[in-house]
Amino acid sequence: MSKAASDLLLERHGIYIQPINYPTVPKGTEHLRITATPLHGEALIDQLCAALVDVWPTLALPLRARAFASNQ
Repeated sequence: MSKAASDLLLERHGIYIQPINYPTVPKGTEHLRITATPLHGEALIDQLCAALVDVWPTLALPLRARAFASNQ
């Protein structure tokens, strides 16, 4: 699914995000590699978020909160 998401992001929004697929990662764990730089300001991050929200339901991908490890 990461390749399909990457393709839709580019087609609909002009945003290229690298898909990471098997054999780089195990089947079923495919993901997107998002690399922000200092040149990606708040407006561009907002555009990316809106593009992801547009593409996710098109591919019936689940939306869920993700817990992050604390630095304790």
